[in-house]
Amino acid sequence: QVQLVESGGGLVQAGGSLRLSCTASSRSLFRISDMAWYRQAPGKQRELVATVTKIDSTYYAESVKGRFTISRNNANSAVYLQMNSLKPEDTAVYYCNAIWSDVRGQRYDNWGQGTQVTVSS
Repeated sequence: QVQLVESGGGLVQAGGSLRLSCTASSRSLFRISDMAWYRQAPGKQRELVATVTKIDSTYYAESVKGRFTISRNNANSAVYLQMNSLKPEDTAVYYCNAIWSDVRGQRYDNWGQGTQVTVSS
């Protein structure tokens, strides 16, 4: 199994910035394809924020375009989310997600434990 560990959440004022990090690790060999960030606000469904493929193609939800930037470091099996111009409506628990394959080519879908982002007005 691949473990995903997120960090970088916290409390910030509206207009501020945060950078989230997520690092994948495993005792076995693995290969990560797509990585993504999702978020879930209280009382709402989990929603996709941004994705990055293994060839660095990116996708952003309309609500974060121009403010958030997703990037990855394949050497460290890490994905990052730079969040600028934060708004109170960005408040949520942010989850890292990775699609990965083991040495047999079997694909899996793993989630991190989540990191809280709170934006005060």
